[in-house]
Amino acid sequence: MAVVTTKKPSKAKTPTEKTEKKAVAKPVAVKESKKKQELSQHQPVVSIGLFGHVDHGKTTLTKALTGKWTDTHSEEMKRGITIRLGYADADFYKCSKCKGEEAYNISPTCATCGGKAAFLRKVSFIDAPGHESLMATMLSGASIIDGALLLVAANEDCPLPQTREHLMALEILGIKNIVIVQNKIDLVDETQAMKNYEQIKTFIKGTIAAQAPIIPVSAQHNVNIPALISAIEQTIPTPVRDITKDPLFFVARSFDINRPGAVIESLHGGVLGGALQQGVLREGEEIEIRPGFGIEKEGKKQWHPIITNITGLHSGGVTVKEVHPGGSFGIMTGLDPYYVKADSLTGNVVGKKGRLPDVWYTLTLQPQLLQRVVGTKEELQVEAIKKLEPLMLNVNSAVTVGLVTELRKDLVHARLKIPVCCSKDDRIVISRMLGNRWRLIGVAKIVSA
Repeated sequence: MAVVTTKKPSKAKTPTEKTEKKAVAKPVAVKESKKKQELSQHQPVVSIGLFGHVDHGKTTLTKALTGKWTDTHSEEMKRGITIRLGYADADFYKCSKCKGEEAYNISPTCATCGGKAAFLRKVSFIDAPGHESLMATMLSGASIIDGALLLVAANEDCPLPQTREHLMALEILGIKNIVIVQNKIDLVDETQAMKNYEQIKTFIKGTIAAQAPIIPVSAQHNVNIPALISAIEQTIPTPVRDITKDPLFFVARSFDINRPGAVIESLHGGVLGGALQQGVLREGEEIEIRPGFGIEKEGKKQWHPIITNITGLHSGGVTVKEVHPGGSFGIMTGLDPYYVKADSLTGNVVGKKGRLPDVWYTLTLQPQLLQRVVGTKEELQVEAIKKLEPLMLNVNSAVTVGLVTELRKDLVHARLKIPVCCSKDDRIVISRMLGNRWRLIGVAKIVSA
C-alpha cells in the first residue's frame, strides 16, 4: 500500500541559542515540577460533552462556562445552530473562604467575596449539534468524552425527540457521569419550572441518568453557573489515564488555518483537532494517520496512510511541547493544507508509525438492536436488519456507511463505503435511514473483517 509522506522543515539553532539554553538549565527535579505545573494549568484533564435538543442552549452554556462562542462556521452563524463539533476549555476555581456552591467559579478571583480562589482543574467542553440531521456528528463527539451535560429547556416539554436520542446514545456509549441542565429558567415562572422539573425526573427514571443531579440555570444571563460547576466537580471526576501505552488520537476535526492570499513562506501545515485517548504525543515526533487519504484510481477510491511530523501542539490556546490524555487538543502538522480542508481527515486515528489498530474495509458484526427506534415522535419498533440495507456505523470519531452483503444467524456482514481504523474491542453504533433521517437502532460488536 502506498504511503503519503511529508517532511517537517528543520530549524537549526544558532550558537547563541545553544549557549543561552545551557545557561538557564535547571536541575531535573525543578524541571519535572515545572512540567507538572504546566500540564495542570494548560492542558485539560477531562472532556465533557454538551448534548440535548436543538436550540436548548448548548452553545450559549458553553460560552457561559468558557467565555468562548463555539459556533464560528459561517453556516452556523447564519442559521443559528451548531453544525460541527465545537471546542472550548475552562479553568475551574474554588474559594476557600466561601461555602457551598457559591465558592465555585471560572476565575481566580472569587465572584462572591472578591478573594483569591484556588485552581481546581482545566476542563475541555465539546459542543455537539442537536439537530436530528446531524446525529453522526453528535455521536462522534460522544465518543471522545468522559462525562456529559444534557440540556433540557425549561420552556418546552420534556423529552423532545433529540433529548431522548442523545440520552440513549450516551447510555449506549457507556457515558455514566451525567449532569442534567435545566436551562432557560428565565423564560418561565416557578410553576412552569417545577412542571418541567417533574417531567425531567420522569424521563430519566430507569435510565443511566437516573441519579444525575438536575441544575436549573439561565445560560443567557449566567444564572446559577457556580451551582453547575459544583455539580460537575462532584459528578464528573478526572479519569485515571494510561500514558504508558502507544498514543491513540481520534481526529474529530481537520482544517486549514491559512488565510486566503497568504504568501508561500508564511503557510502553516494542516491542523488536526480531537482527543488523545492514551499515551503521549510530543512536538517533533513522526506520526501515522489511518486510514489516511482517499485517492481516486481506475474508478475506485483507495485509502493510503499518511506519514508526517508534529510541528506544534496546542492546548487551551497555549502552545505546549507534549500533550497527555484528558481533553481536546490541536496538532499542527507538516501536511499540505489540501489534505485537511473541510474536515476531510475527520474519523482518522493518529499514532506512532506502524503501531496503530487495523484498517477495516469490511466488518462482520454481532448487532444488539433496541426495541424501539430512538428520536422519532412515533413509537416505532426496530425491525431486523435486511440484506443490501445501508447502515450508518459510528466507531470512535469515525462515521461510515456499511452495505449489508450477507446475513447469517445473529451476524451481519457489511462492506464499508469508507474504511475505519479501530480495535476489534471498539463498539459500533448502528443507525438506520428512516424517512430522510438516520435513526439510532442499536450497537454491535466486531467479530471479524
